[in-house]
Amino acid sequence: MLPGALHALRSPTLRHLEHLPSDGRHENGQNFLTDPRVPRQMVDLVARTSGPILEIGAGDGAITVPLARLGRPVVAVEIDERQVRRLRRRLPRTVEVRHADYLRSPHPAEPHVVVGNVPFHLTTAILRRLLDEPAWSRAVLLVQWEVARRRAGVGGATMLTAQWWPWYSFDLCARVPARAFRPAPSTDGGLLSISRRRSLPASERAAYQRFVAEVFTGRGRGLCDVLRRRGLLDDAVRAWLASHRVATALPRDLTADQWVTLWRAVRRPDAARGDHGGIRGGVRAR
Repeated sequence: MLPGALHALRSPTLRHLEHLPSDGRHENGQNFLTDPRVPRQMVDLVARTSGPILEIGAGDGAITVPLARLGRPVVAVEIDERQVRRLRRRLPRTVEVRHADYLRSPHPAEPHVVVGNVPFHLTTAILRRLLDEPAWSRAVLLVQWEVARRRAGVGGATMLTAQWWPWYSFDLCARVPARAFRPAPSTDGGLLSISRRRSLPASERAAYQRFVAEVFTGRGRGLCDVLRRRGLLDDAVRAWLASHRVATALPRDLTADQWVTLWRAVRRPDAARGDHGGIRGGVRAR
């Protein structure tokens, strides 16, 4: 977990931001931040990095304005043309305000940092797109609380998290109450920091992700039963299950390191047989 341990940002007695519009557009999933402590914490995390910055969903500029003060190049992507016009009038030339849908907008080719207050209804789509991008080094995202928890493996990881854990670290930084937004969403937000790691080589990604999908979608009462039904329970895997004491655990209960070592236990016999594709079957990585 990052410095500044997980905590809730409680309701402040604060002035509203002067530039805040009265409402967000429902069709764009806009929930504007009204508590300036939230963007301040996000920008503090970004300030520990270096290089250009890409902001997803600039909105009313609650995050963009303090980002601009870092003096680094910023590309702020915003789908709402009204907000784009307002931001272009207010921001310095170091900030490029791009009128675009992030899901269809290119990332910079050079190393960069990503930050954004992500529309809650697009969280999964945006994360999938982001994790496929090769050039960024750190992402600081405000997402739905439950999504942030599950991505960080709190209370059980999702299949998407497990599929990407060997290459990314997901850290839960803070809980942001719904009252920190206008209009208030139906759920709290969570501040999530994502950074790169390399526990497995990129050449194994497709096979590893198929394996995770097989385990998550496999039938069985516990991990041992799932692996047995999939034809993956040999001596190396039995020894791994015994050493980690997870024979009856569910796939969501495994840690990032356990997924990596389980994959190695499963893959070693395949490699010895010359099966360089890794896991059998055509389950698509999700």
